[in-house]
Amino acid sequence: MDELVAFCRGSVVPKELADSVAAILADVRLRGDEALAYYAAKFDGAKLRARDFRVSAADLAGALKRLSPAEHRALKAAHDNIVSYNRRGLPKAWTAKNLHGGIVGEKFDPIRRVGLYIPGGEVPLVSTVLMTVTLAKLAGCPEIAVFTPSSADGKVADGMLAALQMLGVDEVYRVGGVQAIGAMAYGTTTIRGVDKVFGPGNAYVCEAKRQVFGTVGVDSLPGPSEVMVIADETAKAAYVAADLLAQAEHGSGREKIYLVATTGDFITAVAAEMRTQLQLITRSEKIRNVLDQGLLAIEVSSLGEAAVIANYIAPEHLELMVAEASAKKLTAAITTAGAIMMGNFSPTALGDFTAGPSHVLPTGRAGRFFSGLRVVDFIRRTSLIRYDRASVKKAEPTVAVFAAMEKLDAHGRSVRIRA
Repeated sequence: MDELVAFCRGSVVPKELADSVAAILADVRLRGDEALAYYAAKFDGAKLRARDFRVSAADLAGALKRLSPAEHRALKAAHDNIVSYNRRGLPKAWTAKNLHGGIVGEKFDPIRRVGLYIPGGEVPLVSTVLMTVTLAKLAGCPEIAVFTPSSADGKVADGMLAALQMLGVDEVYRVGGVQAIGAMAYGTTTIRGVDKVFGPGNAYVCEAKRQVFGTVGVDSLPGPSEVMVIADETAKAAYVAADLLAQAEHGSGREKIYLVATTGDFITAVAAEMRTQLQLITRSEKIRNVLDQGLLAIEVSSLGEAAVIANYIAPEHLELMVAEASAKKLTAAITTAGAIMMGNFSPTALGDFTAGPSHVLPTGRAGRFFSGLRVVDFIRRTSLIRYDRASVKKAEPTVAVFAAMEKLDAHGRSVRIRA
């Protein structure tokens, strides 16, 4: 367990990283658009002026026209699944009488202006557009502003722009990194601040969200990707290896890859499979770097021990490649995972792209207190209370006792004069 604790400690944000993020945020707050242009040049190599930040309507429409029929069908298929899954999470207003006869209830309203961060650059996450925008649209958010980094020539990937156009988003900024989070939180001359920030990012973006929380809301802390595979004798080493490599493919170097198996022989078999499959993968160099720094294999004596480990790590993605009966027991026992994929035929990539639940999930052990992105995260809840003379009279004795205990005379009197 000591080795596991030490390995997870690597998820703690280094002071140098936190200080760097704080400095960028302070600069964006002070210099606004000027700072955004400076950091776009420094980090993305893009020479942008303030008037270049927003993607034009023509660029959005053009990207959709250039989408191939196969790409269009894939976006629609994923979107349909995401809508079907997340529509079930829409809350409904209600009212009822309490024990005094007063009317109590809840109403729900969409957050007025939301900012969505979509990782771009080398790996433009088109799927993240669907996994965030679709939920904001279902919630009915009136204003959706999307931020994503551009390439050195100021371009944003066609697939990303096409997905945004398809979903009806027209406020898109080619601004990424920590500076994008700063723009969302503080606003600039050309970009209005938002009420809440959503979306995954690298360690810097994740730390920026943590630092601006309170100035704006944030969805959770979805940072560098994680996967844990729990495997017993029914697992297929080739499948396990493929899934571990798939998550390492993000390639930032801060990903965490966990294999928990009931035999050392299986861990050896998976390692051999990974070496073989690496020969077939384009981004193999980046994957090797992740595996060198962020892979931990653990042999356990029982699946109960595996559940304890999983609950400690709180993995973003958890794959249960175990017998069906064991999968049911583990699903009940593990309470901190962002998403659970059950069986040999449920790879994490299905959840990443098309299964339905959002792939924006907590990382770095934040699954102990955060859940994956849901439609309710885009909605505010307001409680409702309405008493009449008869119900306030019933409530007055209780209020009087609390007012006396808390030495708040005016509280008690404000109810007593109505009773």
